[in-house]
Amino acid sequence: MSMLTELHLYPIKSCAGIALREAVLTPAGLMSEQIYDREWMVVDLQGQFLSQREYPAMALITPRIKSDTLELRAPGMLRLEIPLGLPDPVAAPTMQVKVWDDVLMAYDCDEMTATWFSKALGVACRLVRFHPDVVRTSSGKWTEGVKVPTLFADGYPLLLISEASLEDLNQKLLAQDRAALPMNRFRPNIVINGVAAFDEDFAQTLHIGQAVLQPVKPCPRCPIPAIDQATGRIGPDPLDILMTYRTNPKVDGGITFGMNAILREGEGTLVRVGQQVELQLAF
Repeated sequence: MSMLTELHLYPIKSCAGIALREAVLTPAGLMSEQIYDREWMVVDLQGQFLSQREYPAMALITPRIKSDTLELRAPGMLRLEIPLGLPDPVAAPTMQVKVWDDVLMAYDCDEMTATWFSKALGVACRLVRFHPDVVRTSSGKWTEGVKVPTLFADGYPLLLISEASLEDLNQKLLAQDRAALPMNRFRPNIVINGVAAFDEDFAQTLHIGQAVLQPVKPCPRCPIPAIDQATGRIGPDPLDILMTYRTNPKVDGGITFGMNAILREGEGTLVRVGQQVELQLAF
């Protein structure tokens, strides 16, 4: 029997995640306490998004959802609290931002927040929030033409990985006298057990309660899995091992680990760690 073993929400793109016991599944990804996955994003002064690829210290910016604020902590910084209520759509400042090929308008956070992030990362930057009037969708090439909303995620609302897939990688690392890696190196939203390694690659659907998820695109890995999420330091990098058996012609030979997924049925379903999962293979 397969089971849901981990749920992770990342309120701010490329910053630390929040491990949840339960979450609501929405077309745009996980949601908890009315906060969506990747609802905020750090950008430079030109609006280009920042990530751990260039700023590994983003891993050390740790969020916590309180009653009406998002509390942020970082080494050497006083805590910062950001109101969770949406800004006034008439009076709130906005700025044009870019996430990969998408250019869109977002709420611009205040100067105190911008100063906090600039000091924490050592670069002039700002925090922006996804504007509810903006529509950003995943590539229809992989969603069979279905218009799938996403916020500031790289491209898809959910990332699914099985424990067996990580165990397979860790066995290969240990065989070379290298340390095993934790799941957080790969920053999934949903983790399952009870399936064979990389079964998620061949899943047609994933049923969790009333929700039906569809894995749609293998996730090409960037340098972020090389970043220790507990220290913000680079190393060791698993990509050299993954390169030996995880290159994928579906994504032009990219190194893949995990599957991007979309919600096909069951919007608003509450899912919980420990819940049974039914994975149906496509063959």
